Amino acid sequence: MSGDEDRTETDSSRDGGVRALIRGLSILRHVNSEGEAKPGEIAAALGIPRPTVYRLLQTLEEEGYIALSASNSRVRVTRLASSLGDGYATTSRLCQATGPLFAEYAPKIVWPCDLTIYENAAMVIQETTHGRSPLSIDRGMIGYRLPMLRSSAGRAYLSFCPQIEREIILQHISRLNDAEDSAFLEPVWLQSVLAETRANGYGSRDSIEFRPQTASLAVPVMVSGCVAACVSIIWIRSALTLNEATSRYLPTLQELAARIAGSATHS
Repeated sequence: MSGDEDRTETDSSRDGGVRALIRGLSILRHVNSEGEAKPGEIAAALGIPRPTVYRLLQTLEEEGYIALSASNSRVRVTRLASSLGDGYATTSRLCQATGPLFAEYAPKIVWPCDLTIYENAAMVIQETTHGRSPLSIDRGMIGYRLPMLRSSAGRAYLSFCPQIEREIILQHISRLNDAEDSAFLEPVWLQSVLAETRANGYGSRDSIEFRPQTASLAVPVMVSGCVAACVSIIWIRSALTLNEATSRYLPTLQELAARIAGSATHS
């Protein structure tokens, strides 16, 4: 083989490697900016063939930069990837910690559990056991938005977040002017519920203001003294009273939240 042929082959190999690197970095940036994404969504967003996306995701996972969700087919960046720049995501750490713990606790709790993160005037489900719970009446709950004032997770988050953040969230909800929220913005009622939630250490929902056939409990996931997420359990109201559910499941739910916080902190 001549020197010119050698250079051509080397250049071709280099070009292919550079192209793969560029695509891999594009995928990493996309997943980081979205928080999580399915391979097909990545392929569509970036214009990269789906087989190539799967191959690059496999490489990124092998190197520890992305992780596949334990609850669905979405991928997220890991702490290793986030530590490379300013994109460090507490949400990613929490979700990575929660998946295995949900698998461990699902047989003990049986009723569906959710990990929710605050986002734009709602608590958004990031991880869930709905798919594996025999008592779930819902499927595909990842990404479902729970109202702040009418869900146990929203009440727990509002009760334990800093006052200035709480005021901003409530102002945002007021500006959205959702008719279903208006009664729950009444100051006396709202302050009473938040004070009771802080005193109890958990949020609850046991009336018809949201998803009337169900009730729920939620506890905050405290990371470095700040509420980073909430873990909740949901059940059919006709099957359990709030008092029965609290007595039976609250200690386990609090233990689960503490373990998620600990795993996220030390992962």
